[in-house]
Amino acid sequence: MQPGYLHGVKLGIDVGMARVGLASCDPGGILATPVKTLARDAKRNSDIRVVVSEAAGRGAVEIFVGLPRTLKGAEKGSARMARDYAQLLLAALGRAGLDVPVRLIDERLSTVSAHQALHAAGIGSRDHRKLVDQAAAVGILQQALDMQKARNTSVGELVRAPKPGTVGNAIPSEEEEGSAISDSMPMPTSGPVPPQGPAHQEGPR
Repeated sequence: MQPGYLHGVKLGIDVGMARVGLASCDPGGILATPVKTLARDAKRNSDIRVVVSEAAGRGAVEIFVGLPRTLKGAEKGSARMARDYAQLLLAALGRAGLDVPVRLIDERLSTVSAHQALHAAGIGSRDHRKLVDQAAAVGILQQALDMQKARNTSVGELVRAPKPGTVGNAIPSEEEEGSAISDSMPMPTSGPVPPQGPAHQEGPR
């Protein structure tokens, strides 16, 4: 049976105020692995251009951006930042002539899970800051891959280009549309591949 979702290399992104973690997966969508950590450049969006370049170079077919919600499912400032980033990324992909869908996916507790994964990999707490963003991106992408396989359909909210005069929107997948926000999938039990180190480092996340 053919999968009801896109097949190929995919990217995962963890958006922070100071840093952005980037992860990728193999063409078979089996395992998410860390790529790099980028300094968030809110003025010139140079980090978004790097993501676009990575998407083009790897032939990515889909990009997942983590959407941080509270444990009660509410969205606050960090969620708005992720939504804005997803919109900027979608626009940059379009300008580059890349028709790559961007989806927002619930990333509750991804940073906590990332710290746990780093501890399990034997990485000391002092080195967590420069690696946790990549590890979180790995968790975001792996969760999306596992959800797609379990449901055999696309997951997350599809980001669409805003119409003139609007801020933009995201459309939930058929699976997500009928489910409660609290029904998030658990993080994969297999630990992610340890991150390799940041491309840039800057202040607190």
